[in-house]
Order: sequence, then C-alpha cells, then structure tokens
Amino acid sequence: MFVNFRRIRKCQCVQLMTTCLVLSVVMVCWESLDNNVVSHIKSYSYRYLDNHFTDINRSLTIPRGQARSFSNFRYLLDHSEKCAGQDVLLLLFVKTSPENIERRNAIRSTWGNETYIRNALGATVKVVFALGTPPAAAGLQQRLVHEDRLSGDLIQQDFLDSFHNLTLKLILQFHWTHNRCAHARFLMTADDDIFVHMPNLVSYLRDVSGRGVTDFWVGRVHRGAPPIRSRDSKYYVPFEMYQWLSYPDYTAGAGYVVSRDVADKVYQATLTLNASLYIDDVFMGICANAVGVSPQEHIYFSGEGKAPYHKCIYDRMMTSHGHVEDIHDLWRAATHPRVKQDTSGLIGRLHCTAVKVSLLCKPYYFNTYPCKAAFL
Repeated sequence: MFVNFRRIRKCQCVQLMTTCLVLSVVMVCWESLDNNVVSHIKSYSYRYLDNHFTDINRSLTIPRGQARSFSNFRYLLDHSEKCAGQDVLLLLFVKTSPENIERRNAIRSTWGNETYIRNALGATVKVVFALGTPPAAAGLQQRLVHEDRLSGDLIQQDFLDSFHNLTLKLILQFHWTHNRCAHARFLMTADDDIFVHMPNLVSYLRDVSGRGVTDFWVGRVHRGAPPIRSRDSKYYVPFEMYQWLSYPDYTAGAGYVVSRDVADKVYQATLTLNASLYIDDVFMGICANAVGVSPQEHIYFSGEGKAPYHKCIYDRMMTSHGHVEDIHDLWRAATHPRVKQDTSGLIGRLHCTAVKVSLLCKPYYFNTYPCKAAFL
C-alpha cells in the first residue's frame, strides 16, 4: 500500500495551525469567557455540590454593636404614624434618589395613589419613598422638605444617597417597617422606575393572605448567581468583600414582596450581619438565607426586564421594570375595563395564549416574563 507521507505532513501542519489559532482565540477571549461561563460553572458547582452557605452566614456575622453602624442613622424625614390604627394590606417602599421628584409624582398619580387604591380596590396600601441625603446640595434638601410637606410620604435618613449605599437603604426599609408598620400583612420594595399593576397585585395578595401563608417571598429569582469580579462592571464585588463563588438565591431588587413574618426575620438578621456588601438585593438574599427563607418565583414579576405592551400581558401583569416617561399611558392602558372584558371567556383566553406565545417565547434571552407565562 502506498502512503503519501507528504500529504500526512501537510494535514498535520494544518491541524497544528488550527490548534494554535483556537488557542490564541481562547487566550484573547479568556477573561470574558471566565466572567460569563467559567464563573457560572463554578457558582453552580458551589451551590449544588458544596452548598456551604452556612459558611457565608458565619463569615458575615458580626457583633450587634458593630452591625448597628449600618442602621444607626438619624431620620431627617419621617412619618411614624403612617400606618397607625389601620389594617394595612401592603406597605410599599419605593427606593428613590433625591433628584427623582418627577418619578415620585408619577407614581403618586398612578399605581401608587393611595386614595385610588382605597376607593377603587377597597384595600389599604401605604406607599412611601426611601432615600438618603443628596450629595452637597442644600437646595435639593430644601426641595425635599417642601415635597414632603405636600405629600407626607418621604422616609429619609442622613446617609449619602448613592449606588454604594443601596444596602443602607434596604436596611432602612426593614427597620422602619419593624418600628412603624410591623402589622402590615406584606412588605414590598421596588425601584422608582417600576410599574406595579396594583389591581392585580392587591387581588393576588388578598388571596395569599386569606390562605394564611408564611415564609412568603416572591419576585424574579436569581439562582446560583456568581459575584462579578470585573472591575469595569457596576456590580463589581472584590474578593475581600465577598470571597465565595456563589450568592445565595435572591430576587431582583426591582420589585419583590415578603410576608410580615419574613420582614421581621430579615430585620432580625440585619442586627447581626455585615452590610458592607453594597448590592442590596444580594444582601437581602444573604439575610433571608441566614433565617432559613427561600425566594419563590412569580412569573409575572419581570425583574430587570420591561414587559411587552399588550392587553393580554396586562391581564396578568404584576410588575414591569424600566418605566418613566410612559408610566401614565401604561397605567391607563393596563387598568382599562376592556382589558378584563377582552381577555375573558374561552375565545379571549385562546387568543391571549397565542399572543403571549408570540411575545414571550423568543428564541433568544429576553429578561421579562418567561415563555411558560403564556400558558398560565
């Protein structure tokens, strides 16, 4: 048999060159591969194989006196009687920045309008805004004082309002709830660019409350999320701040709801945990994990995503993220009586299933309601 050695050497040369090319590409892209793939593999291995979240709790536990430094801030604006003597179904804390007065006014006139909720829905929902102090802007602070005189719903402590103090804002919410509104059946925390379909949410929470549910924590759940180690990221967390490969499960901070018992447990956890980790939704997951509470996925909490605009979506919507200029139009459209009329009955349900399949079942990742929401 004749063997073509020249051809063999040529194939080997091609294989060698191909291998070198692949290795070069991998080396060039290794940092992004490590951030996006390897870190997730490590995180899931840690979560499902090692699962040493008890070590996380132990490492972050500090003396109560030291933990008090994360909550012992003076109130600049407060309304201690906000919930007094009332059967509060939901206390809703909106995380806001001092300069976002237009967002707050939009919420007050749409889904956060307490008068509308009481008269139209027959429920007592208290909406308050959590914020810190504006950076070196005395004039802005005076405008906040004036705004609060008119609205009576700003809860402000004297820590600097910044991204890196979001965990302080989270602690403010749970401590204020414990001291001022502990009898509220549910607590919700939300961003100020979120849309809440209040009629749907009130109906849902009434049903849950009627069943006497406990350990209730719902939202868009992140499972097995790894810390981001890239210094270019807004969510960069150095190893010295959090040394573990995975975060405990948590819900997206854009909007989630907990029951009264969970709010109290999380409050207790904040009394002994190091709150220097500035990603507030992750810190919430750490607190909940420390007291044995796990988040539950609700497919109509959109997390960081914006829900599609359609009446078939509005029929089941709980939250949608990323709404500022469009909030008034969305409120009118989502709560219009024709939404329920057009989406009810066999024909309406079949039509909406087809519509939601086309809107939600995309062949690519779209961070809003999952495809299975089309069938529920």
